[in-house]
Amino acid sequence: MAAQGMQQTQNLALQQVLSPQLQQSLLILQTPLLELRNLVQQEMETNPVLEELLDEPGAGERSEAEPSADDNFRNEFEKMASLDEEWRDYMAQSASYSSDGRRGSKEAQDKRRFLFDSIPVQETLQQNLIGQLNQSVLSASDRKAAELIIGNIDDNGFLQSTPEEMALHSGIPKEDFDKMLALIQSFYPAGVGARDLRECLLIQLRREGRERSLEYRIVSEHMEDLGRRRFPEIARRMGITVEDVQKAADKIARLNPRPGQVFAAAPQNYVLPDVMVEKVGGEYQIMLNTEQIPHLRISNLYKDIIASGDAQSSEVKNYVRDKIRSGKFLIRSIHQRQQTIFNIAEQIVLRQRDFLEHGPSHLKPMTMGEIADTVGVHETTVSRAVSGKYMATPQGVFDMKYFFTSGYQTATGDSLSNISVKEAVLDLVKHENGSAPLSDHEIVEILGERGIPIARRTVAKYRTELNILPSHMRRKY
Repeated sequence: MAAQGMQQTQNLALQQVLSPQLQQSLLILQTPLLELRNLVQQEMETNPVLEELLDEPGAGERSEAEPSADDNFRNEFEKMASLDEEWRDYMAQSASYSSDGRRGSKEAQDKRRFLFDSIPVQETLQQNLIGQLNQSVLSASDRKAAELIIGNIDDNGFLQSTPEEMALHSGIPKEDFDKMLALIQSFYPAGVGARDLRECLLIQLRREGRERSLEYRIVSEHMEDLGRRRFPEIARRMGITVEDVQKAADKIARLNPRPGQVFAAAPQNYVLPDVMVEKVGGEYQIMLNTEQIPHLRISNLYKDIIASGDAQSSEVKNYVRDKIRSGKFLIRSIHQRQQTIFNIAEQIVLRQRDFLEHGPSHLKPMTMGEIADTVGVHETTVSRAVSGKYMATPQGVFDMKYFFTSGYQTATGDSLSNISVKEAVLDLVKHENGSAPLSDHEIVEILGERGIPIARRTVAKYRTELNILPSHMRRKY
């Protein structure tokens, strides 16, 4: 009986933390700018006490000709009560979690999906993965690990960090990341969360129940020869005909080498940066894009209802108090979102000055954990804050996640981001001798001479991500 009582206490505590207000605050933090504008407008439609503060002189001031607070409110109250009841039920249900972190009832999930589907902005791969994650029963630790994994998956669907690296930076055991990675690799699209092309194809084959197929054996055991189209060599090693290898290769070619691209297939919406960075007088200034977010305030009309001593029913006054409370929380959440994004942008500018001056080849390694410690928030908060947000810089417009990358320690002790290393690989290939293109091994040696230690497998991975063919396929005769 005592154990049961402790369990009930834990459930109540978690539900209090994940209240509708907190859930709304997290949603506002992680929502991109265009979506946020739509969310705020929807909130204004369901909360009559909210009004947009216009920049016109005297905007928002009530003239003597306007109806009294009593008349205006009484005419509106019945119409709003029904809509508000439905909205309140949705907010309460969508924010109800069990002790293991699973979102509430299926009805609440369906309403939440309807809300997101009504927003005319294409869903990103990361948003879709978070949506699938929400269907799983997870502990708080597992959920944090899973969110960090998703935050490190690129738009092609590939994991850009290892469980070892994420464990090192987050303090979460590597075993938790291994477990959550296996879960995410079971999500749609098939192949998402893979660490390289080989694993991506194997995941897809397993999903189709083809573990015992010839295609699976070829990908598993002869991936390098397959990439080089050494069909006779594969046939000799496997004791089969070249024709069999060719047929298997044709089937493998039907698999998706970039599963995440399904979310980028449609034309992209116009990107609105949340942050603008400009160089003024030798210093970089940071400005937030506030034009797309309605400037809200609590309507004087409803403030008067609470302040007046007129006889009002308790139902009316309670309704207004509740809506004013919700409106104030929304305004604070938007302000907190903007402040968090500004603080993170400030750290990016501080740490990536060389990038702002000279471009991507000078990007420095930077982790979300480091920024979280400096800003004074959790690492998952940083992940939410930069998700789907863009920064306009003198070097162009970049996804804010672009600036977070692991790196290498050079022979001189300098830090170099993996994006900078990719730029170095791309530069080598651009300037290679077309009749004798550089092999991955030769690229490793050249970078090593420059003080950049890197494995051949990593060069092959970067080359694939840069859409660079193997050396034998780059040869110009």
